[in-house]
Amino acid sequence: MNIFVDREVRRLFAVITVVMTAFFVLEELVIGRHCAKAAILLAIFSLLMFGGVIGICFRYFCGQHRRLEEAAAVVAAYLDGDEQARIACDEEGEMYRLFHEVNTLATVLDAHVKKEKRAREFLKNIISDISHQLKTPLAALNIYNGLLQDEAQELPAVREFVTLSEQELDRVETLVQNLLKIAKLDAGSMVMEKAPANVEDMMRDVELHFTYRAKQEQKEIILIGNDNVTLLCDRDWLMEAVSNLVKNALDHTAAGGHVWISWRQATNLIQITVQDDGAGIPAEDIHHIFKRFYRSRYSQEVSGIGLGLPLAKAIVEAHDGNITVDSVRGRGSTFIVDFLFPTNL
Repeated sequence: MNIFVDREVRRLFAVITVVMTAFFVLEELVIGRHCAKAAILLAIFSLLMFGGVIGICFRYFCGQHRRLEEAAAVVAAYLDGDEQARIACDEEGEMYRLFHEVNTLATVLDAHVKKEKRAREFLKNIISDISHQLKTPLAALNIYNGLLQDEAQELPAVREFVTLSEQELDRVETLVQNLLKIAKLDAGSMVMEKAPANVEDMMRDVELHFTYRAKQEQKEIILIGNDNVTLLCDRDWLMEAVSNLVKNALDHTAAGGHVWISWRQATNLIQITVQDDGAGIPAEDIHHIFKRFYRSRYSQEVSGIGLGLPLAKAIVEAHDGNITVDSVRGRGSTFIVDFLFPTNL
């Protein structure tokens, strides 16, 4: 019986059984000496009483167990997404008082969730509006910058300032795009369209994206992995995450350095690793690098806005993955992305 799973219920029935048995034995010993017939009758009545007490207790606890099972089913339905699920609590008693408090807690949680959704939606809309409003002037500034570059061929000082201006415009545009992406991920409005994708093909596309930059900066990107590893993912978003890790590696690697992109498939996971032999991350910064806009005092000379790693982390987690980092100052960094998948165990 399910009610006997509860140790307190088992103990109660054991105590009742012991007390009733002791009463029955003492009764027979005392009365049986004087009147055997009366002892038999009392024995019958005692057994009936014992059976009645056990039956009443059993029925009572079965009813309590049924109510608790029903309450647990309602709580499970609520956790599965049924916001209207509530436990019936229209009777009196301590158990129903507890059910009422659970319903109150569910109502409060619903209110907080709705408030959080509104806040996220508001933030997403604000950032989206700002981003769209900035795109037009940024495009215009880029055009003006291009025209100035054409006109400043004979003016080295002006040409230098125009180049710096172009770099800052690129940073602003990257900031706008990353803010918009993070806002959409936070608000849950970005749907991951997952499909089987070949990991080697994705990593080669990432390498191709950075080939020109790596060549200009005298750095080398090396791919290591099998050609038969397939991952269920949103290809574009996952490439965005890995690209941010590679960009971060290139940013912190000096000329002549290397960036390794490797991948492998184990029994229950697919792992993608981005490793470099660059400057590394100080121990005091390891726990902060995935915070938005965080900038280490050691990387102030490196261009960046502090959104690449947080965006990569958000994308990986949206794929039910996990990202970790292992780094030693002056000896490079290794970012490890793990994607677990279920097994038959």
